[in-house]
Amino acid sequence: MEKRPSAGVVLAAGMSVRLGRPKQLVDVGGRPMLARVLGAALSSGLEAVVLVLGHEAEGIKGALKKELADPRLRTLLNSKYREGISSSLRAGLLPLVDDFPSVMFLLGDQPFMDARTINLLLERFWSSDKDICVPVCQGERGNPVVFSRRFYGEILELTGDTGARGIIRANPERVLQVEIQDPRHFLDIDLEEDARRLGAERIETA
Repeated sequence: MEKRPSAGVVLAAGMSVRLGRPKQLVDVGGRPMLARVLGAALSSGLEAVVLVLGHEAEGIKGALKKELADPRLRTLLNSKYREGISSSLRAGLLPLVDDFPSVMFLLGDQPFMDARTINLLLERFWSSDKDICVPVCQGERGNPVVFSRRFYGEILELTGDTGARGIIRANPERVLQVEIQDPRHFLDIDLEEDARRLGAERIETA
């Protein structure tokens, strides 16, 4: 099964309930966190990127004017974002199913993700016979995750706020695990203390 080219879906529709403010706009090295994630995706080997927004969408778009000008980026509004992350997975995947044999799902709150890691995952996935690719660091599995077209139907049937973890667990023989070295790539932002801790980090991502 041909698996390239691949598109990316950046999931950034959530309400940031625990943080109390839009985590997409948390300042990381002088740029909104979501801008850093988009910069990494758009600097990588992904041929197209879909950004899925929901809560506070207009304010977030206003802070991303440079990234939104990239012709490879398409922005979608998930009006059902309150239903959980599965609604954003479906919204982001649907416009890609006919044109891309594989899709990488990225989280909008992982500011240390970089183009080099994205490309590593893509290259290992493309050269394998597996249909799912996940990064692993120090025994922990994380994001972003790549799926081939084989699983599009199951992703489009997801409901609730659990994402695609069930698909990965149910198909271990289809999963390629790729070891990455920097545990910061898995760091996400949920609490105000997480946001403050970013100020002490050296930022080198795209």
